[in-house]
Amino acid sequence: MGILPCIASRIGRKVPIPHAANLCRLRHGIETMFARLQDWRRIATRCDCWPILFLSACALAATVIYRV
Repeated sequence: MGILPCIASRIGRKVPIPHAANLCRLRHGIETMFARLQDWRRIATRCDCWPILFLSACALAATVIYRV
């Protein structure tokens, strides 16, 4: 089984490693979402002591960021 690589190999590589382009796009979207969430100080520093409060802060930030 193993893990499928989803990051493309360098252009100058002699033997290119095959990768899944659709997984690369999905991975980029998820990394961008986490980067936007880290802009919120409360989420980046995990100021909340209770997990439910942290989760609700993440949900609130995601709602404000993406205006769902």
